Amino acid sequence: MSEIVIMKSEEKRSIAEVSRFFRDLANRIDSGRITFTQGSNERTFELPDNIELELKVEEKTGLAPKIQFEIELEWLRDNIKQQGITIA
Repeated sequence: MSEIVIMKSEEKRSIAEVSRFFRDLANRIDSGRITFTQGSNERTFELPDNIELELKVEEKTGLAPKIQFEIELEWLRDNIKQQGITIA
């Protein structure tokens, strides 16, 4: 499966700005619809009732050690239901 990056952003923000961003994101997840805008590029996604949530915390070592916390949401495009495996 190939991957196409639609949008990407990495920027420094204050704790207050990050908190506002996550509250806004949570409200949009509750509504079932998220619109991402970057410059003139805008994409809207309808969310299914269930999505996959992945959390990852890493400790990076070296000259400038840091902690990295990633949140990833994933769902099947066009709300296609994935078939489970059955044994017959």
